[in-house]
Amino acid sequence: MDFPPYLASMPMHAITEIHGEPGLRERFRLEIGAFDEDDRARLTAALDLAAELHRDDRRVREPYLNHLLRVAIRMMHHYQVRDADVIVAGLLHDAVEDHPAELAGQHRAGPAAGGDPTAAALAALAERFGPRVARLVGAVTNPVYDPGRDRHAQYREHVAASLDREPWARVVKVSDFTDNGVGLIHTVGPKVHSLAAKYRPLVPVLRELVARPDTPLAPAVKEHIFGQLDLAEERFAAILDQPVEAGAPTGR
Repeated sequence: MDFPPYLASMPMHAITEIHGEPGLRERFRLEIGAFDEDDRARLTAALDLAAELHRDDRRVREPYLNHLLRVAIRMMHHYQVRDADVIVAGLLHDAVEDHPAELAGQHRAGPAAGGDPTAAALAALAERFGPRVARLVGAVTNPVYDPGRDRHAQYREHVAASLDREPWARVVKVSDFTDNGVGLIHTVGPKVHSLAAKYRPLVPVLRELVARPDTPLAPAVKEHIFGQLDLAEERFAAILDQPVEAGAPTGR
């Protein structure tokens, strides 16, 4: 498949709309050219694993892999991350949450790790990509929520607590959030309202975490992220602060 010579400078959602998954894969290939041979091999292996685990997953109108590719590309291109562990974690950040049993089955101990599929899945990641990758993915993996409490409140509490002690996991999470939040205008259907309600309260939480001195990003990158958080808030406001017509579904 032929791609334009300016693919490396195209906005990712433009690549998604025009070239789809093949275009995002090619952009990923271009971005990892800045890494050494061993890191390129690890990054390619992580992409292959993500593609295998999420092969049947969809995200509205696109393969779920597109989201994972954008998260990884954003960190390399916009955040200037050159730490392969962090990019691997970005590609696999939903693997434990969405496919723990399948991932755990690749571990030599199988799902026998205390009967906990999440623990076994993280052990599989640690065995294949190292304990640091597993720790980063674990930090952005949602726990089982208490059904008696507000789910969105528990989500915010988990994000704040888990990212408090993992500065590099903040980088993965904010790229994920940007794709979900700023990219919410590319979503259709009744879930738009419920997703905006879920994500909006996270904006100040992420802003504070990114602003911390130990968040390992350059000042210019942090300013870029703050601009993206502002844009996400504008879009949440446009969705949530408009009156809902009588009888219209909200997705709640």
